[in-house]
Amino acid sequence: MNKVRLVRPSMEYREPYLSFYADWISSGEPIVPWVVGQAPDDFEAMLEFLYAEDSEEKLSNPHWVPHSTYWLLNEENLVVGAVNIRHRLNEKLLNSGGHIGYGIRPGYRRKGYASALLAQTLQITKAMGLDQVLLVCDKDNLGSEKTILKHGGRFESEFTEDDGSIVKRFWIRLGG
Repeated sequence: MNKVRLVRPSMEYREPYLSFYADWISSGEPIVPWVVGQAPDDFEAMLEFLYAEDSEEKLSNPHWVPHSTYWLLNEENLVVGAVNIRHRLNEKLLNSGGHIGYGIRPGYRRKGYASALLAQTLQITKAMGLDQVLLVCDKDNLGSEKTILKHGGRFESEFTEDDGSIVKRFWIRLGG
């Protein structure tokens, strides 16, 4: 896991990302994080979308928050995961979204990639000036819960979403 790294999305990673996206689509699973659901047919437009609201000045919707996306590359430069970092929380994110949403490509799970992704993401959020971050996972997602706990997550509560789904909420202190 020493050679895995988070990178900002760019044309340089077009082919590895298209493979990542195709893997998600063929799995039939919901795509996580939500930004990965943006179809990459027009790759340049998808990249523009990913950077469109990465600062307060760029926000086009008053109900949104600034967010940044990174892709996790493995040792072979394959995109094996993605993370979306919300720079601050609004009410919806405080209840059930959190600061960090991430997903690992279906064929690459249970290999330590989620832990590596979260460790690097926590370094980024600390560098952004956040003192603590909120992470949530579906109540029955034990793999994600274990990853969050491994990185210092402290369970706060459960939240029932509008559709009846229950998520668990965890805070991670980033330390000084």
